[in-house]
Amino acid sequence: MYVCICAAVTERQIRTCAQNGAATLQDLREKLCVAGNCGKCARHAKTILREVHAVAAPASTLDSATA
Repeated sequence: MYVCICAAVTERQIRTCAQNGAATLQDLREKLCVAGNCGKCARHAKTILREVHAVAAPASTLDSATA
């Protein structure tokens, strides 16, 4: 699904970018031009970032606890 119509950025692209290190909306803006024009996609893009990092956080917590 398209999240940013202005830059033609999809939810999948945002998720991939987040998995590859993007942690903030500014990171997404620099890498994908998300929220660079009208900004209407910013809230949804941030939600996707939080979802991706919330899923990744428990796994990294377990890894550090067992090390």
